[in-house]
Amino acid sequence: MKARLVVISDLWGVEKHRWFTHYTRVLESKFDIKYYDSCELGKIDKSNYSQEHLHRQFVHGGVKTAVNSLLELEKQTVNILAFSIGGTIAWKFGIESNNINTLICVSSTRLRKETEKPNGKIELYFGENDKFRPIKEWFEMMKLDCNVLLDKEHEVYREPEFAKQLSEVIVGRLI
Repeated sequence: MKARLVVISDLWGVEKHRWFTHYTRVLESKFDIKYYDSCELGKIDKSNYSQEHLHRQFVHGGVKTAVNSLLELEKQTVNILAFSIGGTIAWKFGIESNNINTLICVSSTRLRKETEKPNGKIELYFGENDKFRPIKEWFEMMKLDCNVLLDKEHEVYREPEFAKQLSEVIVGRLI
């Protein structure tokens, strides 16, 4: 029986998730993957499919709605791989549920606003050039390490080579 891996999308959801196939090529042979669209979890209106419009909805209640949806859907302890806003949803889910074994967040810049952390093993990845990534003092306050990806931007997670490398790390750590 395969281990289970919950995946939570970035702010764009399924409409712009073709890049995720770079992960599934490695992960689907080892894991039973449950993919969640952040927009669906947060009941986000996608009629205006712009970054600003989607982001505003997440910040003004969508994250909380998404966390509540995830609390209804996931009752067992889980391993989560989450991207951007999906990492914030997973983080808050972990605090509310205490049901995270391992949480791997990539480019989850809104974590910089968090003051408590969930239990479980946490791995964070940020592009060096992502201007919204948490500052060094935040990592020190949270007692967390950070994997800084040199010369990379916010959407580093969409890059095939990074996806392959991270997927191999996940297989090595979770299997």
